[in-house]
Amino acid sequence: MRHARRRIVRRVARLAAVGGLLLGGTMVTRAVASEPSGVPAVPHTLARPASDAGAGLVSRLGADRTAGHWVGDDGRPVVAVTDERTAREVRRAGAGAKVVRHSLSELKSATSTLRSAPRVPGTAWALDYRSNEVVVRGDSTVSRSDWSRLTDVAEDIGGFVRMERTEGTFTTRLNGAEPILSTAGRCSTGFNVTDGRSDFILTAGHCGPTGSVWFGDGAGDRRVGRTVAGSFPGDDFSLVEYANGEAGDGADVVAVGAGKGVRITGVGEPAAGQRVFRSGSTTGLRDGRVTALDATVNYPEGTVTGLIETDVCAEPGDSGGPMFSEGIALGVTSGGNGDCDKGGTTFFQPLPEAMASLGVRLLVSAPEGSAPSAPGAIGGGTAPGAAAPGVTAPVTGVDGSTLLSRLTDRRNVGPGMLVVAGSMVALVATRWIRAEQDRKAYRRHYSATWG
Repeated sequence: MRHARRRIVRRVARLAAVGGLLLGGTMVTRAVASEPSGVPAVPHTLARPASDAGAGLVSRLGADRTAGHWVGDDGRPVVAVTDERTAREVRRAGAGAKVVRHSLSELKSATSTLRSAPRVPGTAWALDYRSNEVVVRGDSTVSRSDWSRLTDVAEDIGGFVRMERTEGTFTTRLNGAEPILSTAGRCSTGFNVTDGRSDFILTAGHCGPTGSVWFGDGAGDRRVGRTVAGSFPGDDFSLVEYANGEAGDGADVVAVGAGKGVRITGVGEPAAGQRVFRSGSTTGLRDGRVTALDATVNYPEGTVTGLIETDVCAEPGDSGGPMFSEGIALGVTSGGNGDCDKGGTTFFQPLPEAMASLGVRLLVSAPEGSAPSAPGAIGGGTAPGAAAPGVTAPVTGVDGSTLLSRLTDRRNVGPGMLVVAGSMVALVATRWIRAEQDRKAYRRHYSATWG
């Protein structure tokens, strides 16, 4: 009876070990195939190295031999050049080259001529490096006579100025949603910055003049801060000083909705063709591509120059919200036309220019790429469901978790590996016990037989 019970126990142990191996293997397979815990639904791009390479070539070769750069469909940098000799230099450097007729100096000279012409509200122009043209757009508010006069100016410049009419109106994206409110209207926060003594929100300049007081918490019953500096028109940026002087924990995170966020690790300049993301308090997280640079927009309130043109949609209330890519801060939302149902054009104030003018630096995390944040972490335009500006929360998620929490998280491979390891130990143990019992039985038999 004792031997029978031992055999039953051994068999049950072996079956349990085999079952554990199957279960652990299934858990590991599912964890590898599924999305890691807490990762935000923000696709990553690989455009930044290409953008840096293209910008470096344009800077080295000069504005008379080149005509801008962009990120190609294959992710490689492409540089527009004015002759075959320069094209060979670009190709030797590992980038693509496209020979064009007009240099960057000519394109910028054309925009200077357009700026010197009588101002027409509702118009905008930008440098399209891919087509080697200056594209001039006029919205529905531009009269036929004004459009005709501007067309005459473009024709005098040359055939590389393209005229287009567009639907809707070019407006600053003010009013319509939380999270920050003032007597001037409603806007989205951009990025958290500091001058080394106090912390600030960097947002759009058209959101409110110096002295504007901002409130949050949805109902506007908590003071966030006051606008202490800015520029609009001409540029479109402003600085809101926090009421308590500190941005708090999570200042390096921009909210993207659904309680998630993206860590900001640095500041940079975009390239034409680069995929970018924008977050705002009205429409949340949206993505698109940079379509042109050095854009000028003649808003009804005044002219703003040096903007980034994109095909990312935006709506009222998204003003001042952050634009970023791969965790790199690029700009804040200025204005545009259209909406997120039909699409449209949205312009952004470049961040490096604004920060240099204001004398501030970005509050960033270690350069580990875009990582998830805890719900409520702030530092950018909050999306529906996220906390209002000024509300701080500890940044947790994948990067902030301990080894133990990672191993015990059922969505990681740790639990499955633990089950597999335990099952292997149990299986080996049962085999060793059986072998040891067999050896003892053999010894007893041998002793009894040969005495």
